Amino acid sequence: MKNTIAILMLFFVTMVNAQVYNPVKWTTSVVKISDSEYELTANAVIEKGWHLYSQTVPPDGPIATQFTFTGSPDYLKKGNTKEDQGHVVNDPIYDMEITYFEKKASFKQRIKVKHKKPFKIKGNVEFMACDDTKCLPPKQVELIFKIK
Repeated sequence: MKNTIAILMLFFVTMVNAQVYNPVKWTTSVVKISDSEYELTANAVIEKGWHLYSQTVPPDGPIATQFTFTGSPDYLKKGNTKEDQGHVVNDPIYDMEITYFEKKASFKQRIKVKHKKPFKIKGNVEFMACDDTKCLPPKQVELIFKIK
């Protein structure tokens, strides 16, 4: 009986310690540029001590931040997703020059709408967050942009 209780306690402690940590929080916004153009913005707020990598990372580097948008007859993407200017460093772990973001980052995508009716655009961001000692596994977050 004591062994069973000990095993259950060990299992419980392991489960509590295995909770998922999420140092990057995402929000979205939409700005109307003209009658037919909008700018979709995905904002990342990054906890102190953590960083998020750029969309452009050299081969054999960490996982780059990547955006995908669900296709729809309601809109067309205009160009690629643009990002803020990040910090460029010589990363000792990957032994290469890498761009990353601390505290916050904004990513913007222009679109052209095909009509004036309100609709939603679904997107997805895949990213990896690291601190000075470890990297978390890559994560995907769904993003929703409301066109009014």
